[in-house]
Amino acid sequence: MLDMPAPSPMPVTRTRTSAAIAPAWLDIAAYPFPSRLFDTAEGMLHYVDTGSGPAVVLVHGTPTWSFLYRRLIPPLVAAGYRVIAPDHLGFGLSQKGGDRPTRAGYRPQDHARRFAALLDALDLRDITLVVHDFGGPIGLSYAMSRPERVARLVILNTWLWPLDADARIARGSRLASSVLGRLLYLRLNASPRWLIPAAFADRARLDPGVHRQYVAPFDTPGSRVPLWTLARALLGESAWYDSLWHQRERLAEKPTLLLWGVDDPTFGRAYLERWRKALPDAAVAELPGVGHFVQEEAAPEAAEHVLRFLARTAHRRQRAAPPG
Repeated sequence: MLDMPAPSPMPVTRTRTSAAIAPAWLDIAAYPFPSRLFDTAEGMLHYVDTGSGPAVVLVHGTPTWSFLYRRLIPPLVAAGYRVIAPDHLGFGLSQKGGDRPTRAGYRPQDHARRFAALLDALDLRDITLVVHDFGGPIGLSYAMSRPERVARLVILNTWLWPLDADARIARGSRLASSVLGRLLYLRLNASPRWLIPAAFADRARLDPGVHRQYVAPFDTPGSRVPLWTLARALLGESAWYDSLWHQRERLAEKPTLLLWGVDDPTFGRAYLERWRKALPDAAVAELPGVGHFVQEEAAPEAAEHVLRFLARTAHRRQRAAPPG
């Protein structure tokens, strides 16, 4: 994928959820939130913006979308927070970037650039960032480039460093880059169909109707390019992860909660321990018997931990890290 130039901030277009935005496969009962659209110049980026009060921004990874946070949004709103939950371009209810004359990039840094443009356009301050999976490097890159805007961090089962030393991830990313991987991702839709259940500690917790909400957005080989791109990016964008990791001290003064499904088969306890060393002052909540998708397997517990953390740190305002 080619690196696209950073677009200028564009006006935010707000609309209510409608048939034009909600596809036939969407379970509106499970996801009843009003929709918003942001024009990135590479495609329309969908996001939820609901509630009022301090901003909590929920950042998903792959192969998910803001549906992942559907059970966290209502308790946050009820507790007096404004919740923003975007879908990265090509995911969920966002437009497929290939529909535009200018083809979108789907590398993690492309998503990070568009994510930053959205938050800048919304002019958010004192943000609590909640990041998961690829949402880690995507969201935390914003926290490090605009530290004065981000007050707190909630980090779930993610990373911020090159993954080359993890043999399991290296094998998976190399497979994705192969001819077989292209077939698995683009023709068979392997990422949401098979990898989501495999990442659960208890697959019985994945309701078939919920699973369909993750499979359905990727209904054609072309729509699966974002998934395939990120799978290859686990190794292919190591230089970018390394650049972020070398800036991690910019996160050190921010109140942080490490909320972890410790039975995650990929980003398990070893990843949590690396975060502990990097952010020794962070609060830690371990969830035994919970896999990668904490928001699915332990939604009530996750919401309780997040709300306690927000209440406990509400009075704290961190000094912004100097630009550099």
